[in-house]
Amino acid sequence: MFSLSPVSRRRLQAFRRNRRGWYSLWLFSCLLVLSLGAELVANDKPLLLSYQGQLYFPAFKRYTEQEFGGQLPFQPDYRSQYVQQLIKDQGGWMLFAPIPFSADTPNYDLQQPTPSPPTAVNWLGTDDQARDVLARVLYGTRVSILFALALTVISTVIGIAAGALQGYHGGWIDLIGQRLLEVWSGLPVLYLLIILSGFVEPNFWWLLGIMALFSWLALVDVVRAEFLRGRNLEYVLAARALGLQDRWVILRHILPNAMNATLTFLPFILTGAITTLTALDFLGFGMPAGSASLGELVNQGKQNLQAPWLGFTAFFSLALILSLLVFIGDALREAFDPRA
Repeated sequence: MFSLSPVSRRRLQAFRRNRRGWYSLWLFSCLLVLSLGAELVANDKPLLLSYQGQLYFPAFKRYTEQEFGGQLPFQPDYRSQYVQQLIKDQGGWMLFAPIPFSADTPNYDLQQPTPSPPTAVNWLGTDDQARDVLARVLYGTRVSILFALALTVISTVIGIAAGALQGYHGGWIDLIGQRLLEVWSGLPVLYLLIILSGFVEPNFWWLLGIMALFSWLALVDVVRAEFLRGRNLEYVLAARALGLQDRWVILRHILPNAMNATLTFLPFILTGAITTLTALDFLGFGMPAGSASLGELVNQGKQNLQAPWLGFTAFFSLALILSLLVFIGDALREAFDPRA
């Protein structure tokens, strides 16, 4: 059975004693689960449909209108009165998500010009293309969080490997590595993204690859310092004297101590990734046009000052996500503080 070491248990207890960080972790986890299941919360297709005694799942499988007694061999508009009447005539029914709109579904039944204010149908109003703002926030939050998590994992692996290599071996490897890092960190990332966007169409994986080339630099100095200190400790010298291979000395004896400082940086790398993606989407160099993103919502708020709900929604969404991550980072820093 898996059990924590006494040190790990003390750190976990210290983290739980920080109520702000502990509750922020739970709230962020709920937000992540909610965004990952956005199709179950906001969808213009029924989650469950009954027709002639059979059950269908339009939210997860594509059906044609002809399968429900219609004329067209295309996917039906389940929100239209015509399709709903076809289902009802056969004694069927449809179960929609709490928000009957997807990220790109326009509301054609608006009573006011777009962007329309919040109503009982569109809880946070609509944008200038009649799309539901709450649905776009859910889908945009998922993109931002997944992008930040993927970028953090890649940055952590590369940053730890580079810092460990420099700090453990030192000498010319460390000297050459530091000079290369100084040159690499001096490159203007934002300008490179803007220039490259003129040659290729930006997308999730393209942005992730470009950002991963530079985001790992934040961890190198921290890991390098820990390895420079740890390689001269007595138990490390004893392990090397006994003939233990370098990779096992790094993984078993130095890396666990270096991870203490590294873990406290991870929430801040997450916040940096989210703000960077938001800034790129705001400037028009991020996700493809029409994609649900928080940066696109910020841009909509700037362009539609007469619709303050757009700006407020973007502000509070970003403020909530970033605040939760900062609180989690503070709690991790206190839990792994050796002076505590």
